Amino acid sequence: MAKPLMFLPLIVMAGFVGAGYFAMQQNDPNDMPTALAGKEAPPVQLVQLGAEVPFTDADLRDGKMKLVNFWASWCAPCRVEHPNLIGLKQDGIAIMGVNWKDTPEKAQAFLGEMGSPYTKLGADPGNKMGLDWGVAGVPETFVVDGEGRIVTRIAGPLTEDVITEKLDPLLAGEGE
Repeated sequence: MAKPLMFLPLIVMAGFVGAGYFAMQQNDPNDMPTALAGKEAPPVQLVQLGAEVPFTDADLRDGKMKLVNFWASWCAPCRVEHPNLIGLKQDGIAIMGVNWKDTPEKAQAFLGEMGSPYTKLGADPGNKMGLDWGVAGVPETFVVDGEGRIVTRIAGPLTEDVITEKLDPLLAGEGE
């Protein structure tokens, strides 16, 4: 006859697995909070990327809502979101690009192949701006209001679902 304590490790392990599964179901990886929501965007610290004109702090305070998109040529999800960024640009959405921890040659080759969705673009090779903005990885997109305040952060690629569920409602409320 088996002793009841013999099954205790199995029961404990099943409890941990169940708790882990439940926790994963509750957390959307794209819902990374930012301590910057509602606050003025940190300073823009970019270097020029090829012939592109980097954006400045003044560009974030031009009275219009915009996106600040951190991306890299080596980032597979950045490649996935890129056609959606092109679509947003075609819809008249200003997108400020930050090439993050990348080489200029690879970044320019990526844009040469895929096209550029960016209104203005600069590079952050040393992660100075990324650290100030709290970037954990790419792609990450910040919605910035016309006064230069961060509205929200979207971690992960801007897929059609993310655009429909999260971005469109924010952009629709721009005039409010």
